[in-house]
Amino acid sequence: MRIACIGAGYVGGPTMAVIADKCPEIEVTVVDSNAERIAAWNNGPLPVYEPGLEAVVARVRGRNLHFSTDVDGAIRDAGMIFISVNTPTKGYGEGAGCAADLRFVEGCARQIAKIATTDKIVVEKSTLPVRTAELILGILTAERRAGVNFQVLSNPEFLAEGTAIANLESPDRVLVGSDKTPEGLAAAEKLIGIYTHWIERDKIFTSNVWSSELAKLTANAFLAQRISSINAISALCESTKANVADVAAAIGADARIGSKFLRASVGFGGSCFRKDILSLAYLCENDGHIEAANYWRSVVEMNEWQKRRFVRRIVRAFSNSMFGKRIALFGFAFKKDTDDTRESAAIAVALQLLEEKAVVAIHDPKVSPEQIRRALREASGAPAEEWESRVICAANPASAVRDAHAIVILTDWGEYSAQVLDYAALLRTMNRPAFLFDGTALLDLAEMRALGFSSFGIGRE
Repeated sequence: MRIACIGAGYVGGPTMAVIADKCPEIEVTVVDSNAERIAAWNNGPLPVYEPGLEAVVARVRGRNLHFSTDVDGAIRDAGMIFISVNTPTKGYGEGAGCAADLRFVEGCARQIAKIATTDKIVVEKSTLPVRTAELILGILTAERRAGVNFQVLSNPEFLAEGTAIANLESPDRVLVGSDKTPEGLAAAEKLIGIYTHWIERDKIFTSNVWSSELAKLTANAFLAQRISSINAISALCESTKANVADVAAAIGADARIGSKFLRASVGFGGSCFRKDILSLAYLCENDGHIEAANYWRSVVEMNEWQKRRFVRRIVRAFSNSMFGKRIALFGFAFKKDTDDTRESAAIAVALQLLEEKAVVAIHDPKVSPEQIRRALREASGAPAEEWESRVICAANPASAVRDAHAIVILTDWGEYSAQVLDYAALLRTMNRPAFLFDGTALLDLAEMRALGFSSFGIGRE
């Protein structure tokens, strides 16, 4: 059996690597038009950082896992084709700022229809709006060669960056959506047959295609809603002297609620949450469910407010005078154990501090200086020459902190824990008074105060 995956990014690469590892009899080819990315998959360093990924790729690359720019050849040879391309938020026209831009998905469908000379099972792996499978099948059917048939399945990914390999090797569930026709069900069984090489059958759920597509958006929306909810409570904790960690522990002990995603922070980031919530809100609005759309948009609005609130706390500590102050930012990835900076809270915090005319010295153990500057340029509404000279990309935490007025922790990397970093030594290199703002609940604030920091956290004293 041969399968192909179009798209060699955060989802396609790791997913296909694990499938190849667990199914040595299946030939897996990952294709992408980006030659630089494919070269990195073939020769390293890998274009995606995930704990455990490098070892998996090393076991199977060249055996039954292949990376190539020959998209047409992979389509021609494979019996099953995964679509795992980017689905960004539209920045133009109807639905701008909310709706998913499906141009890359449509392009894949047209290319498959043009090249395929035998029947294919096409699997949606990208996160897509409800009824995108209908669009894909319409393109495939309209443009196919005579005698070629297609089945379209939905198989959304439920991966968390930083734990993607563990999620793939031991998932909570796998979801396969198909048409409830004999042909659709047979196609679904072929995909299920791949997963049952290492996943128990009772963890594999089936549904129609529309339910499967909606489940992915809904899962991300529910997770983000929990984060925004506890962040809303964190503000009240600060004004009432309650401790948000104690509140979260108490409510999380309730079996009906559970303890996950109840850690107050500076706000969620990543490529999925904001994009998927806005896509869900747009779908609700488009179907006339205005109140539901407004509810989901409020989750995003709360997240943006939390970031602004955190920065206001920093600015107030300096009596609203940040001009020329050096602020050390610890972390730029949106979460630990990934090099992904998409929608990272650190971007918003850094840009707001730069607007206050501060100097920001940024360190992240996995994000390169080039990526930091590129992310800031793409997100900034101001010309780079107005702020770029005030951005310092530090080689290590100590160099970021030297002569700084404050440390701001934005990613909960273990490298920034008190067990690893000597905060007393860092303090001796800083301007006084020295401030510490923990946006990730990584440090014990009382311990930091005992060292001599003026310390602040989210939802706690």
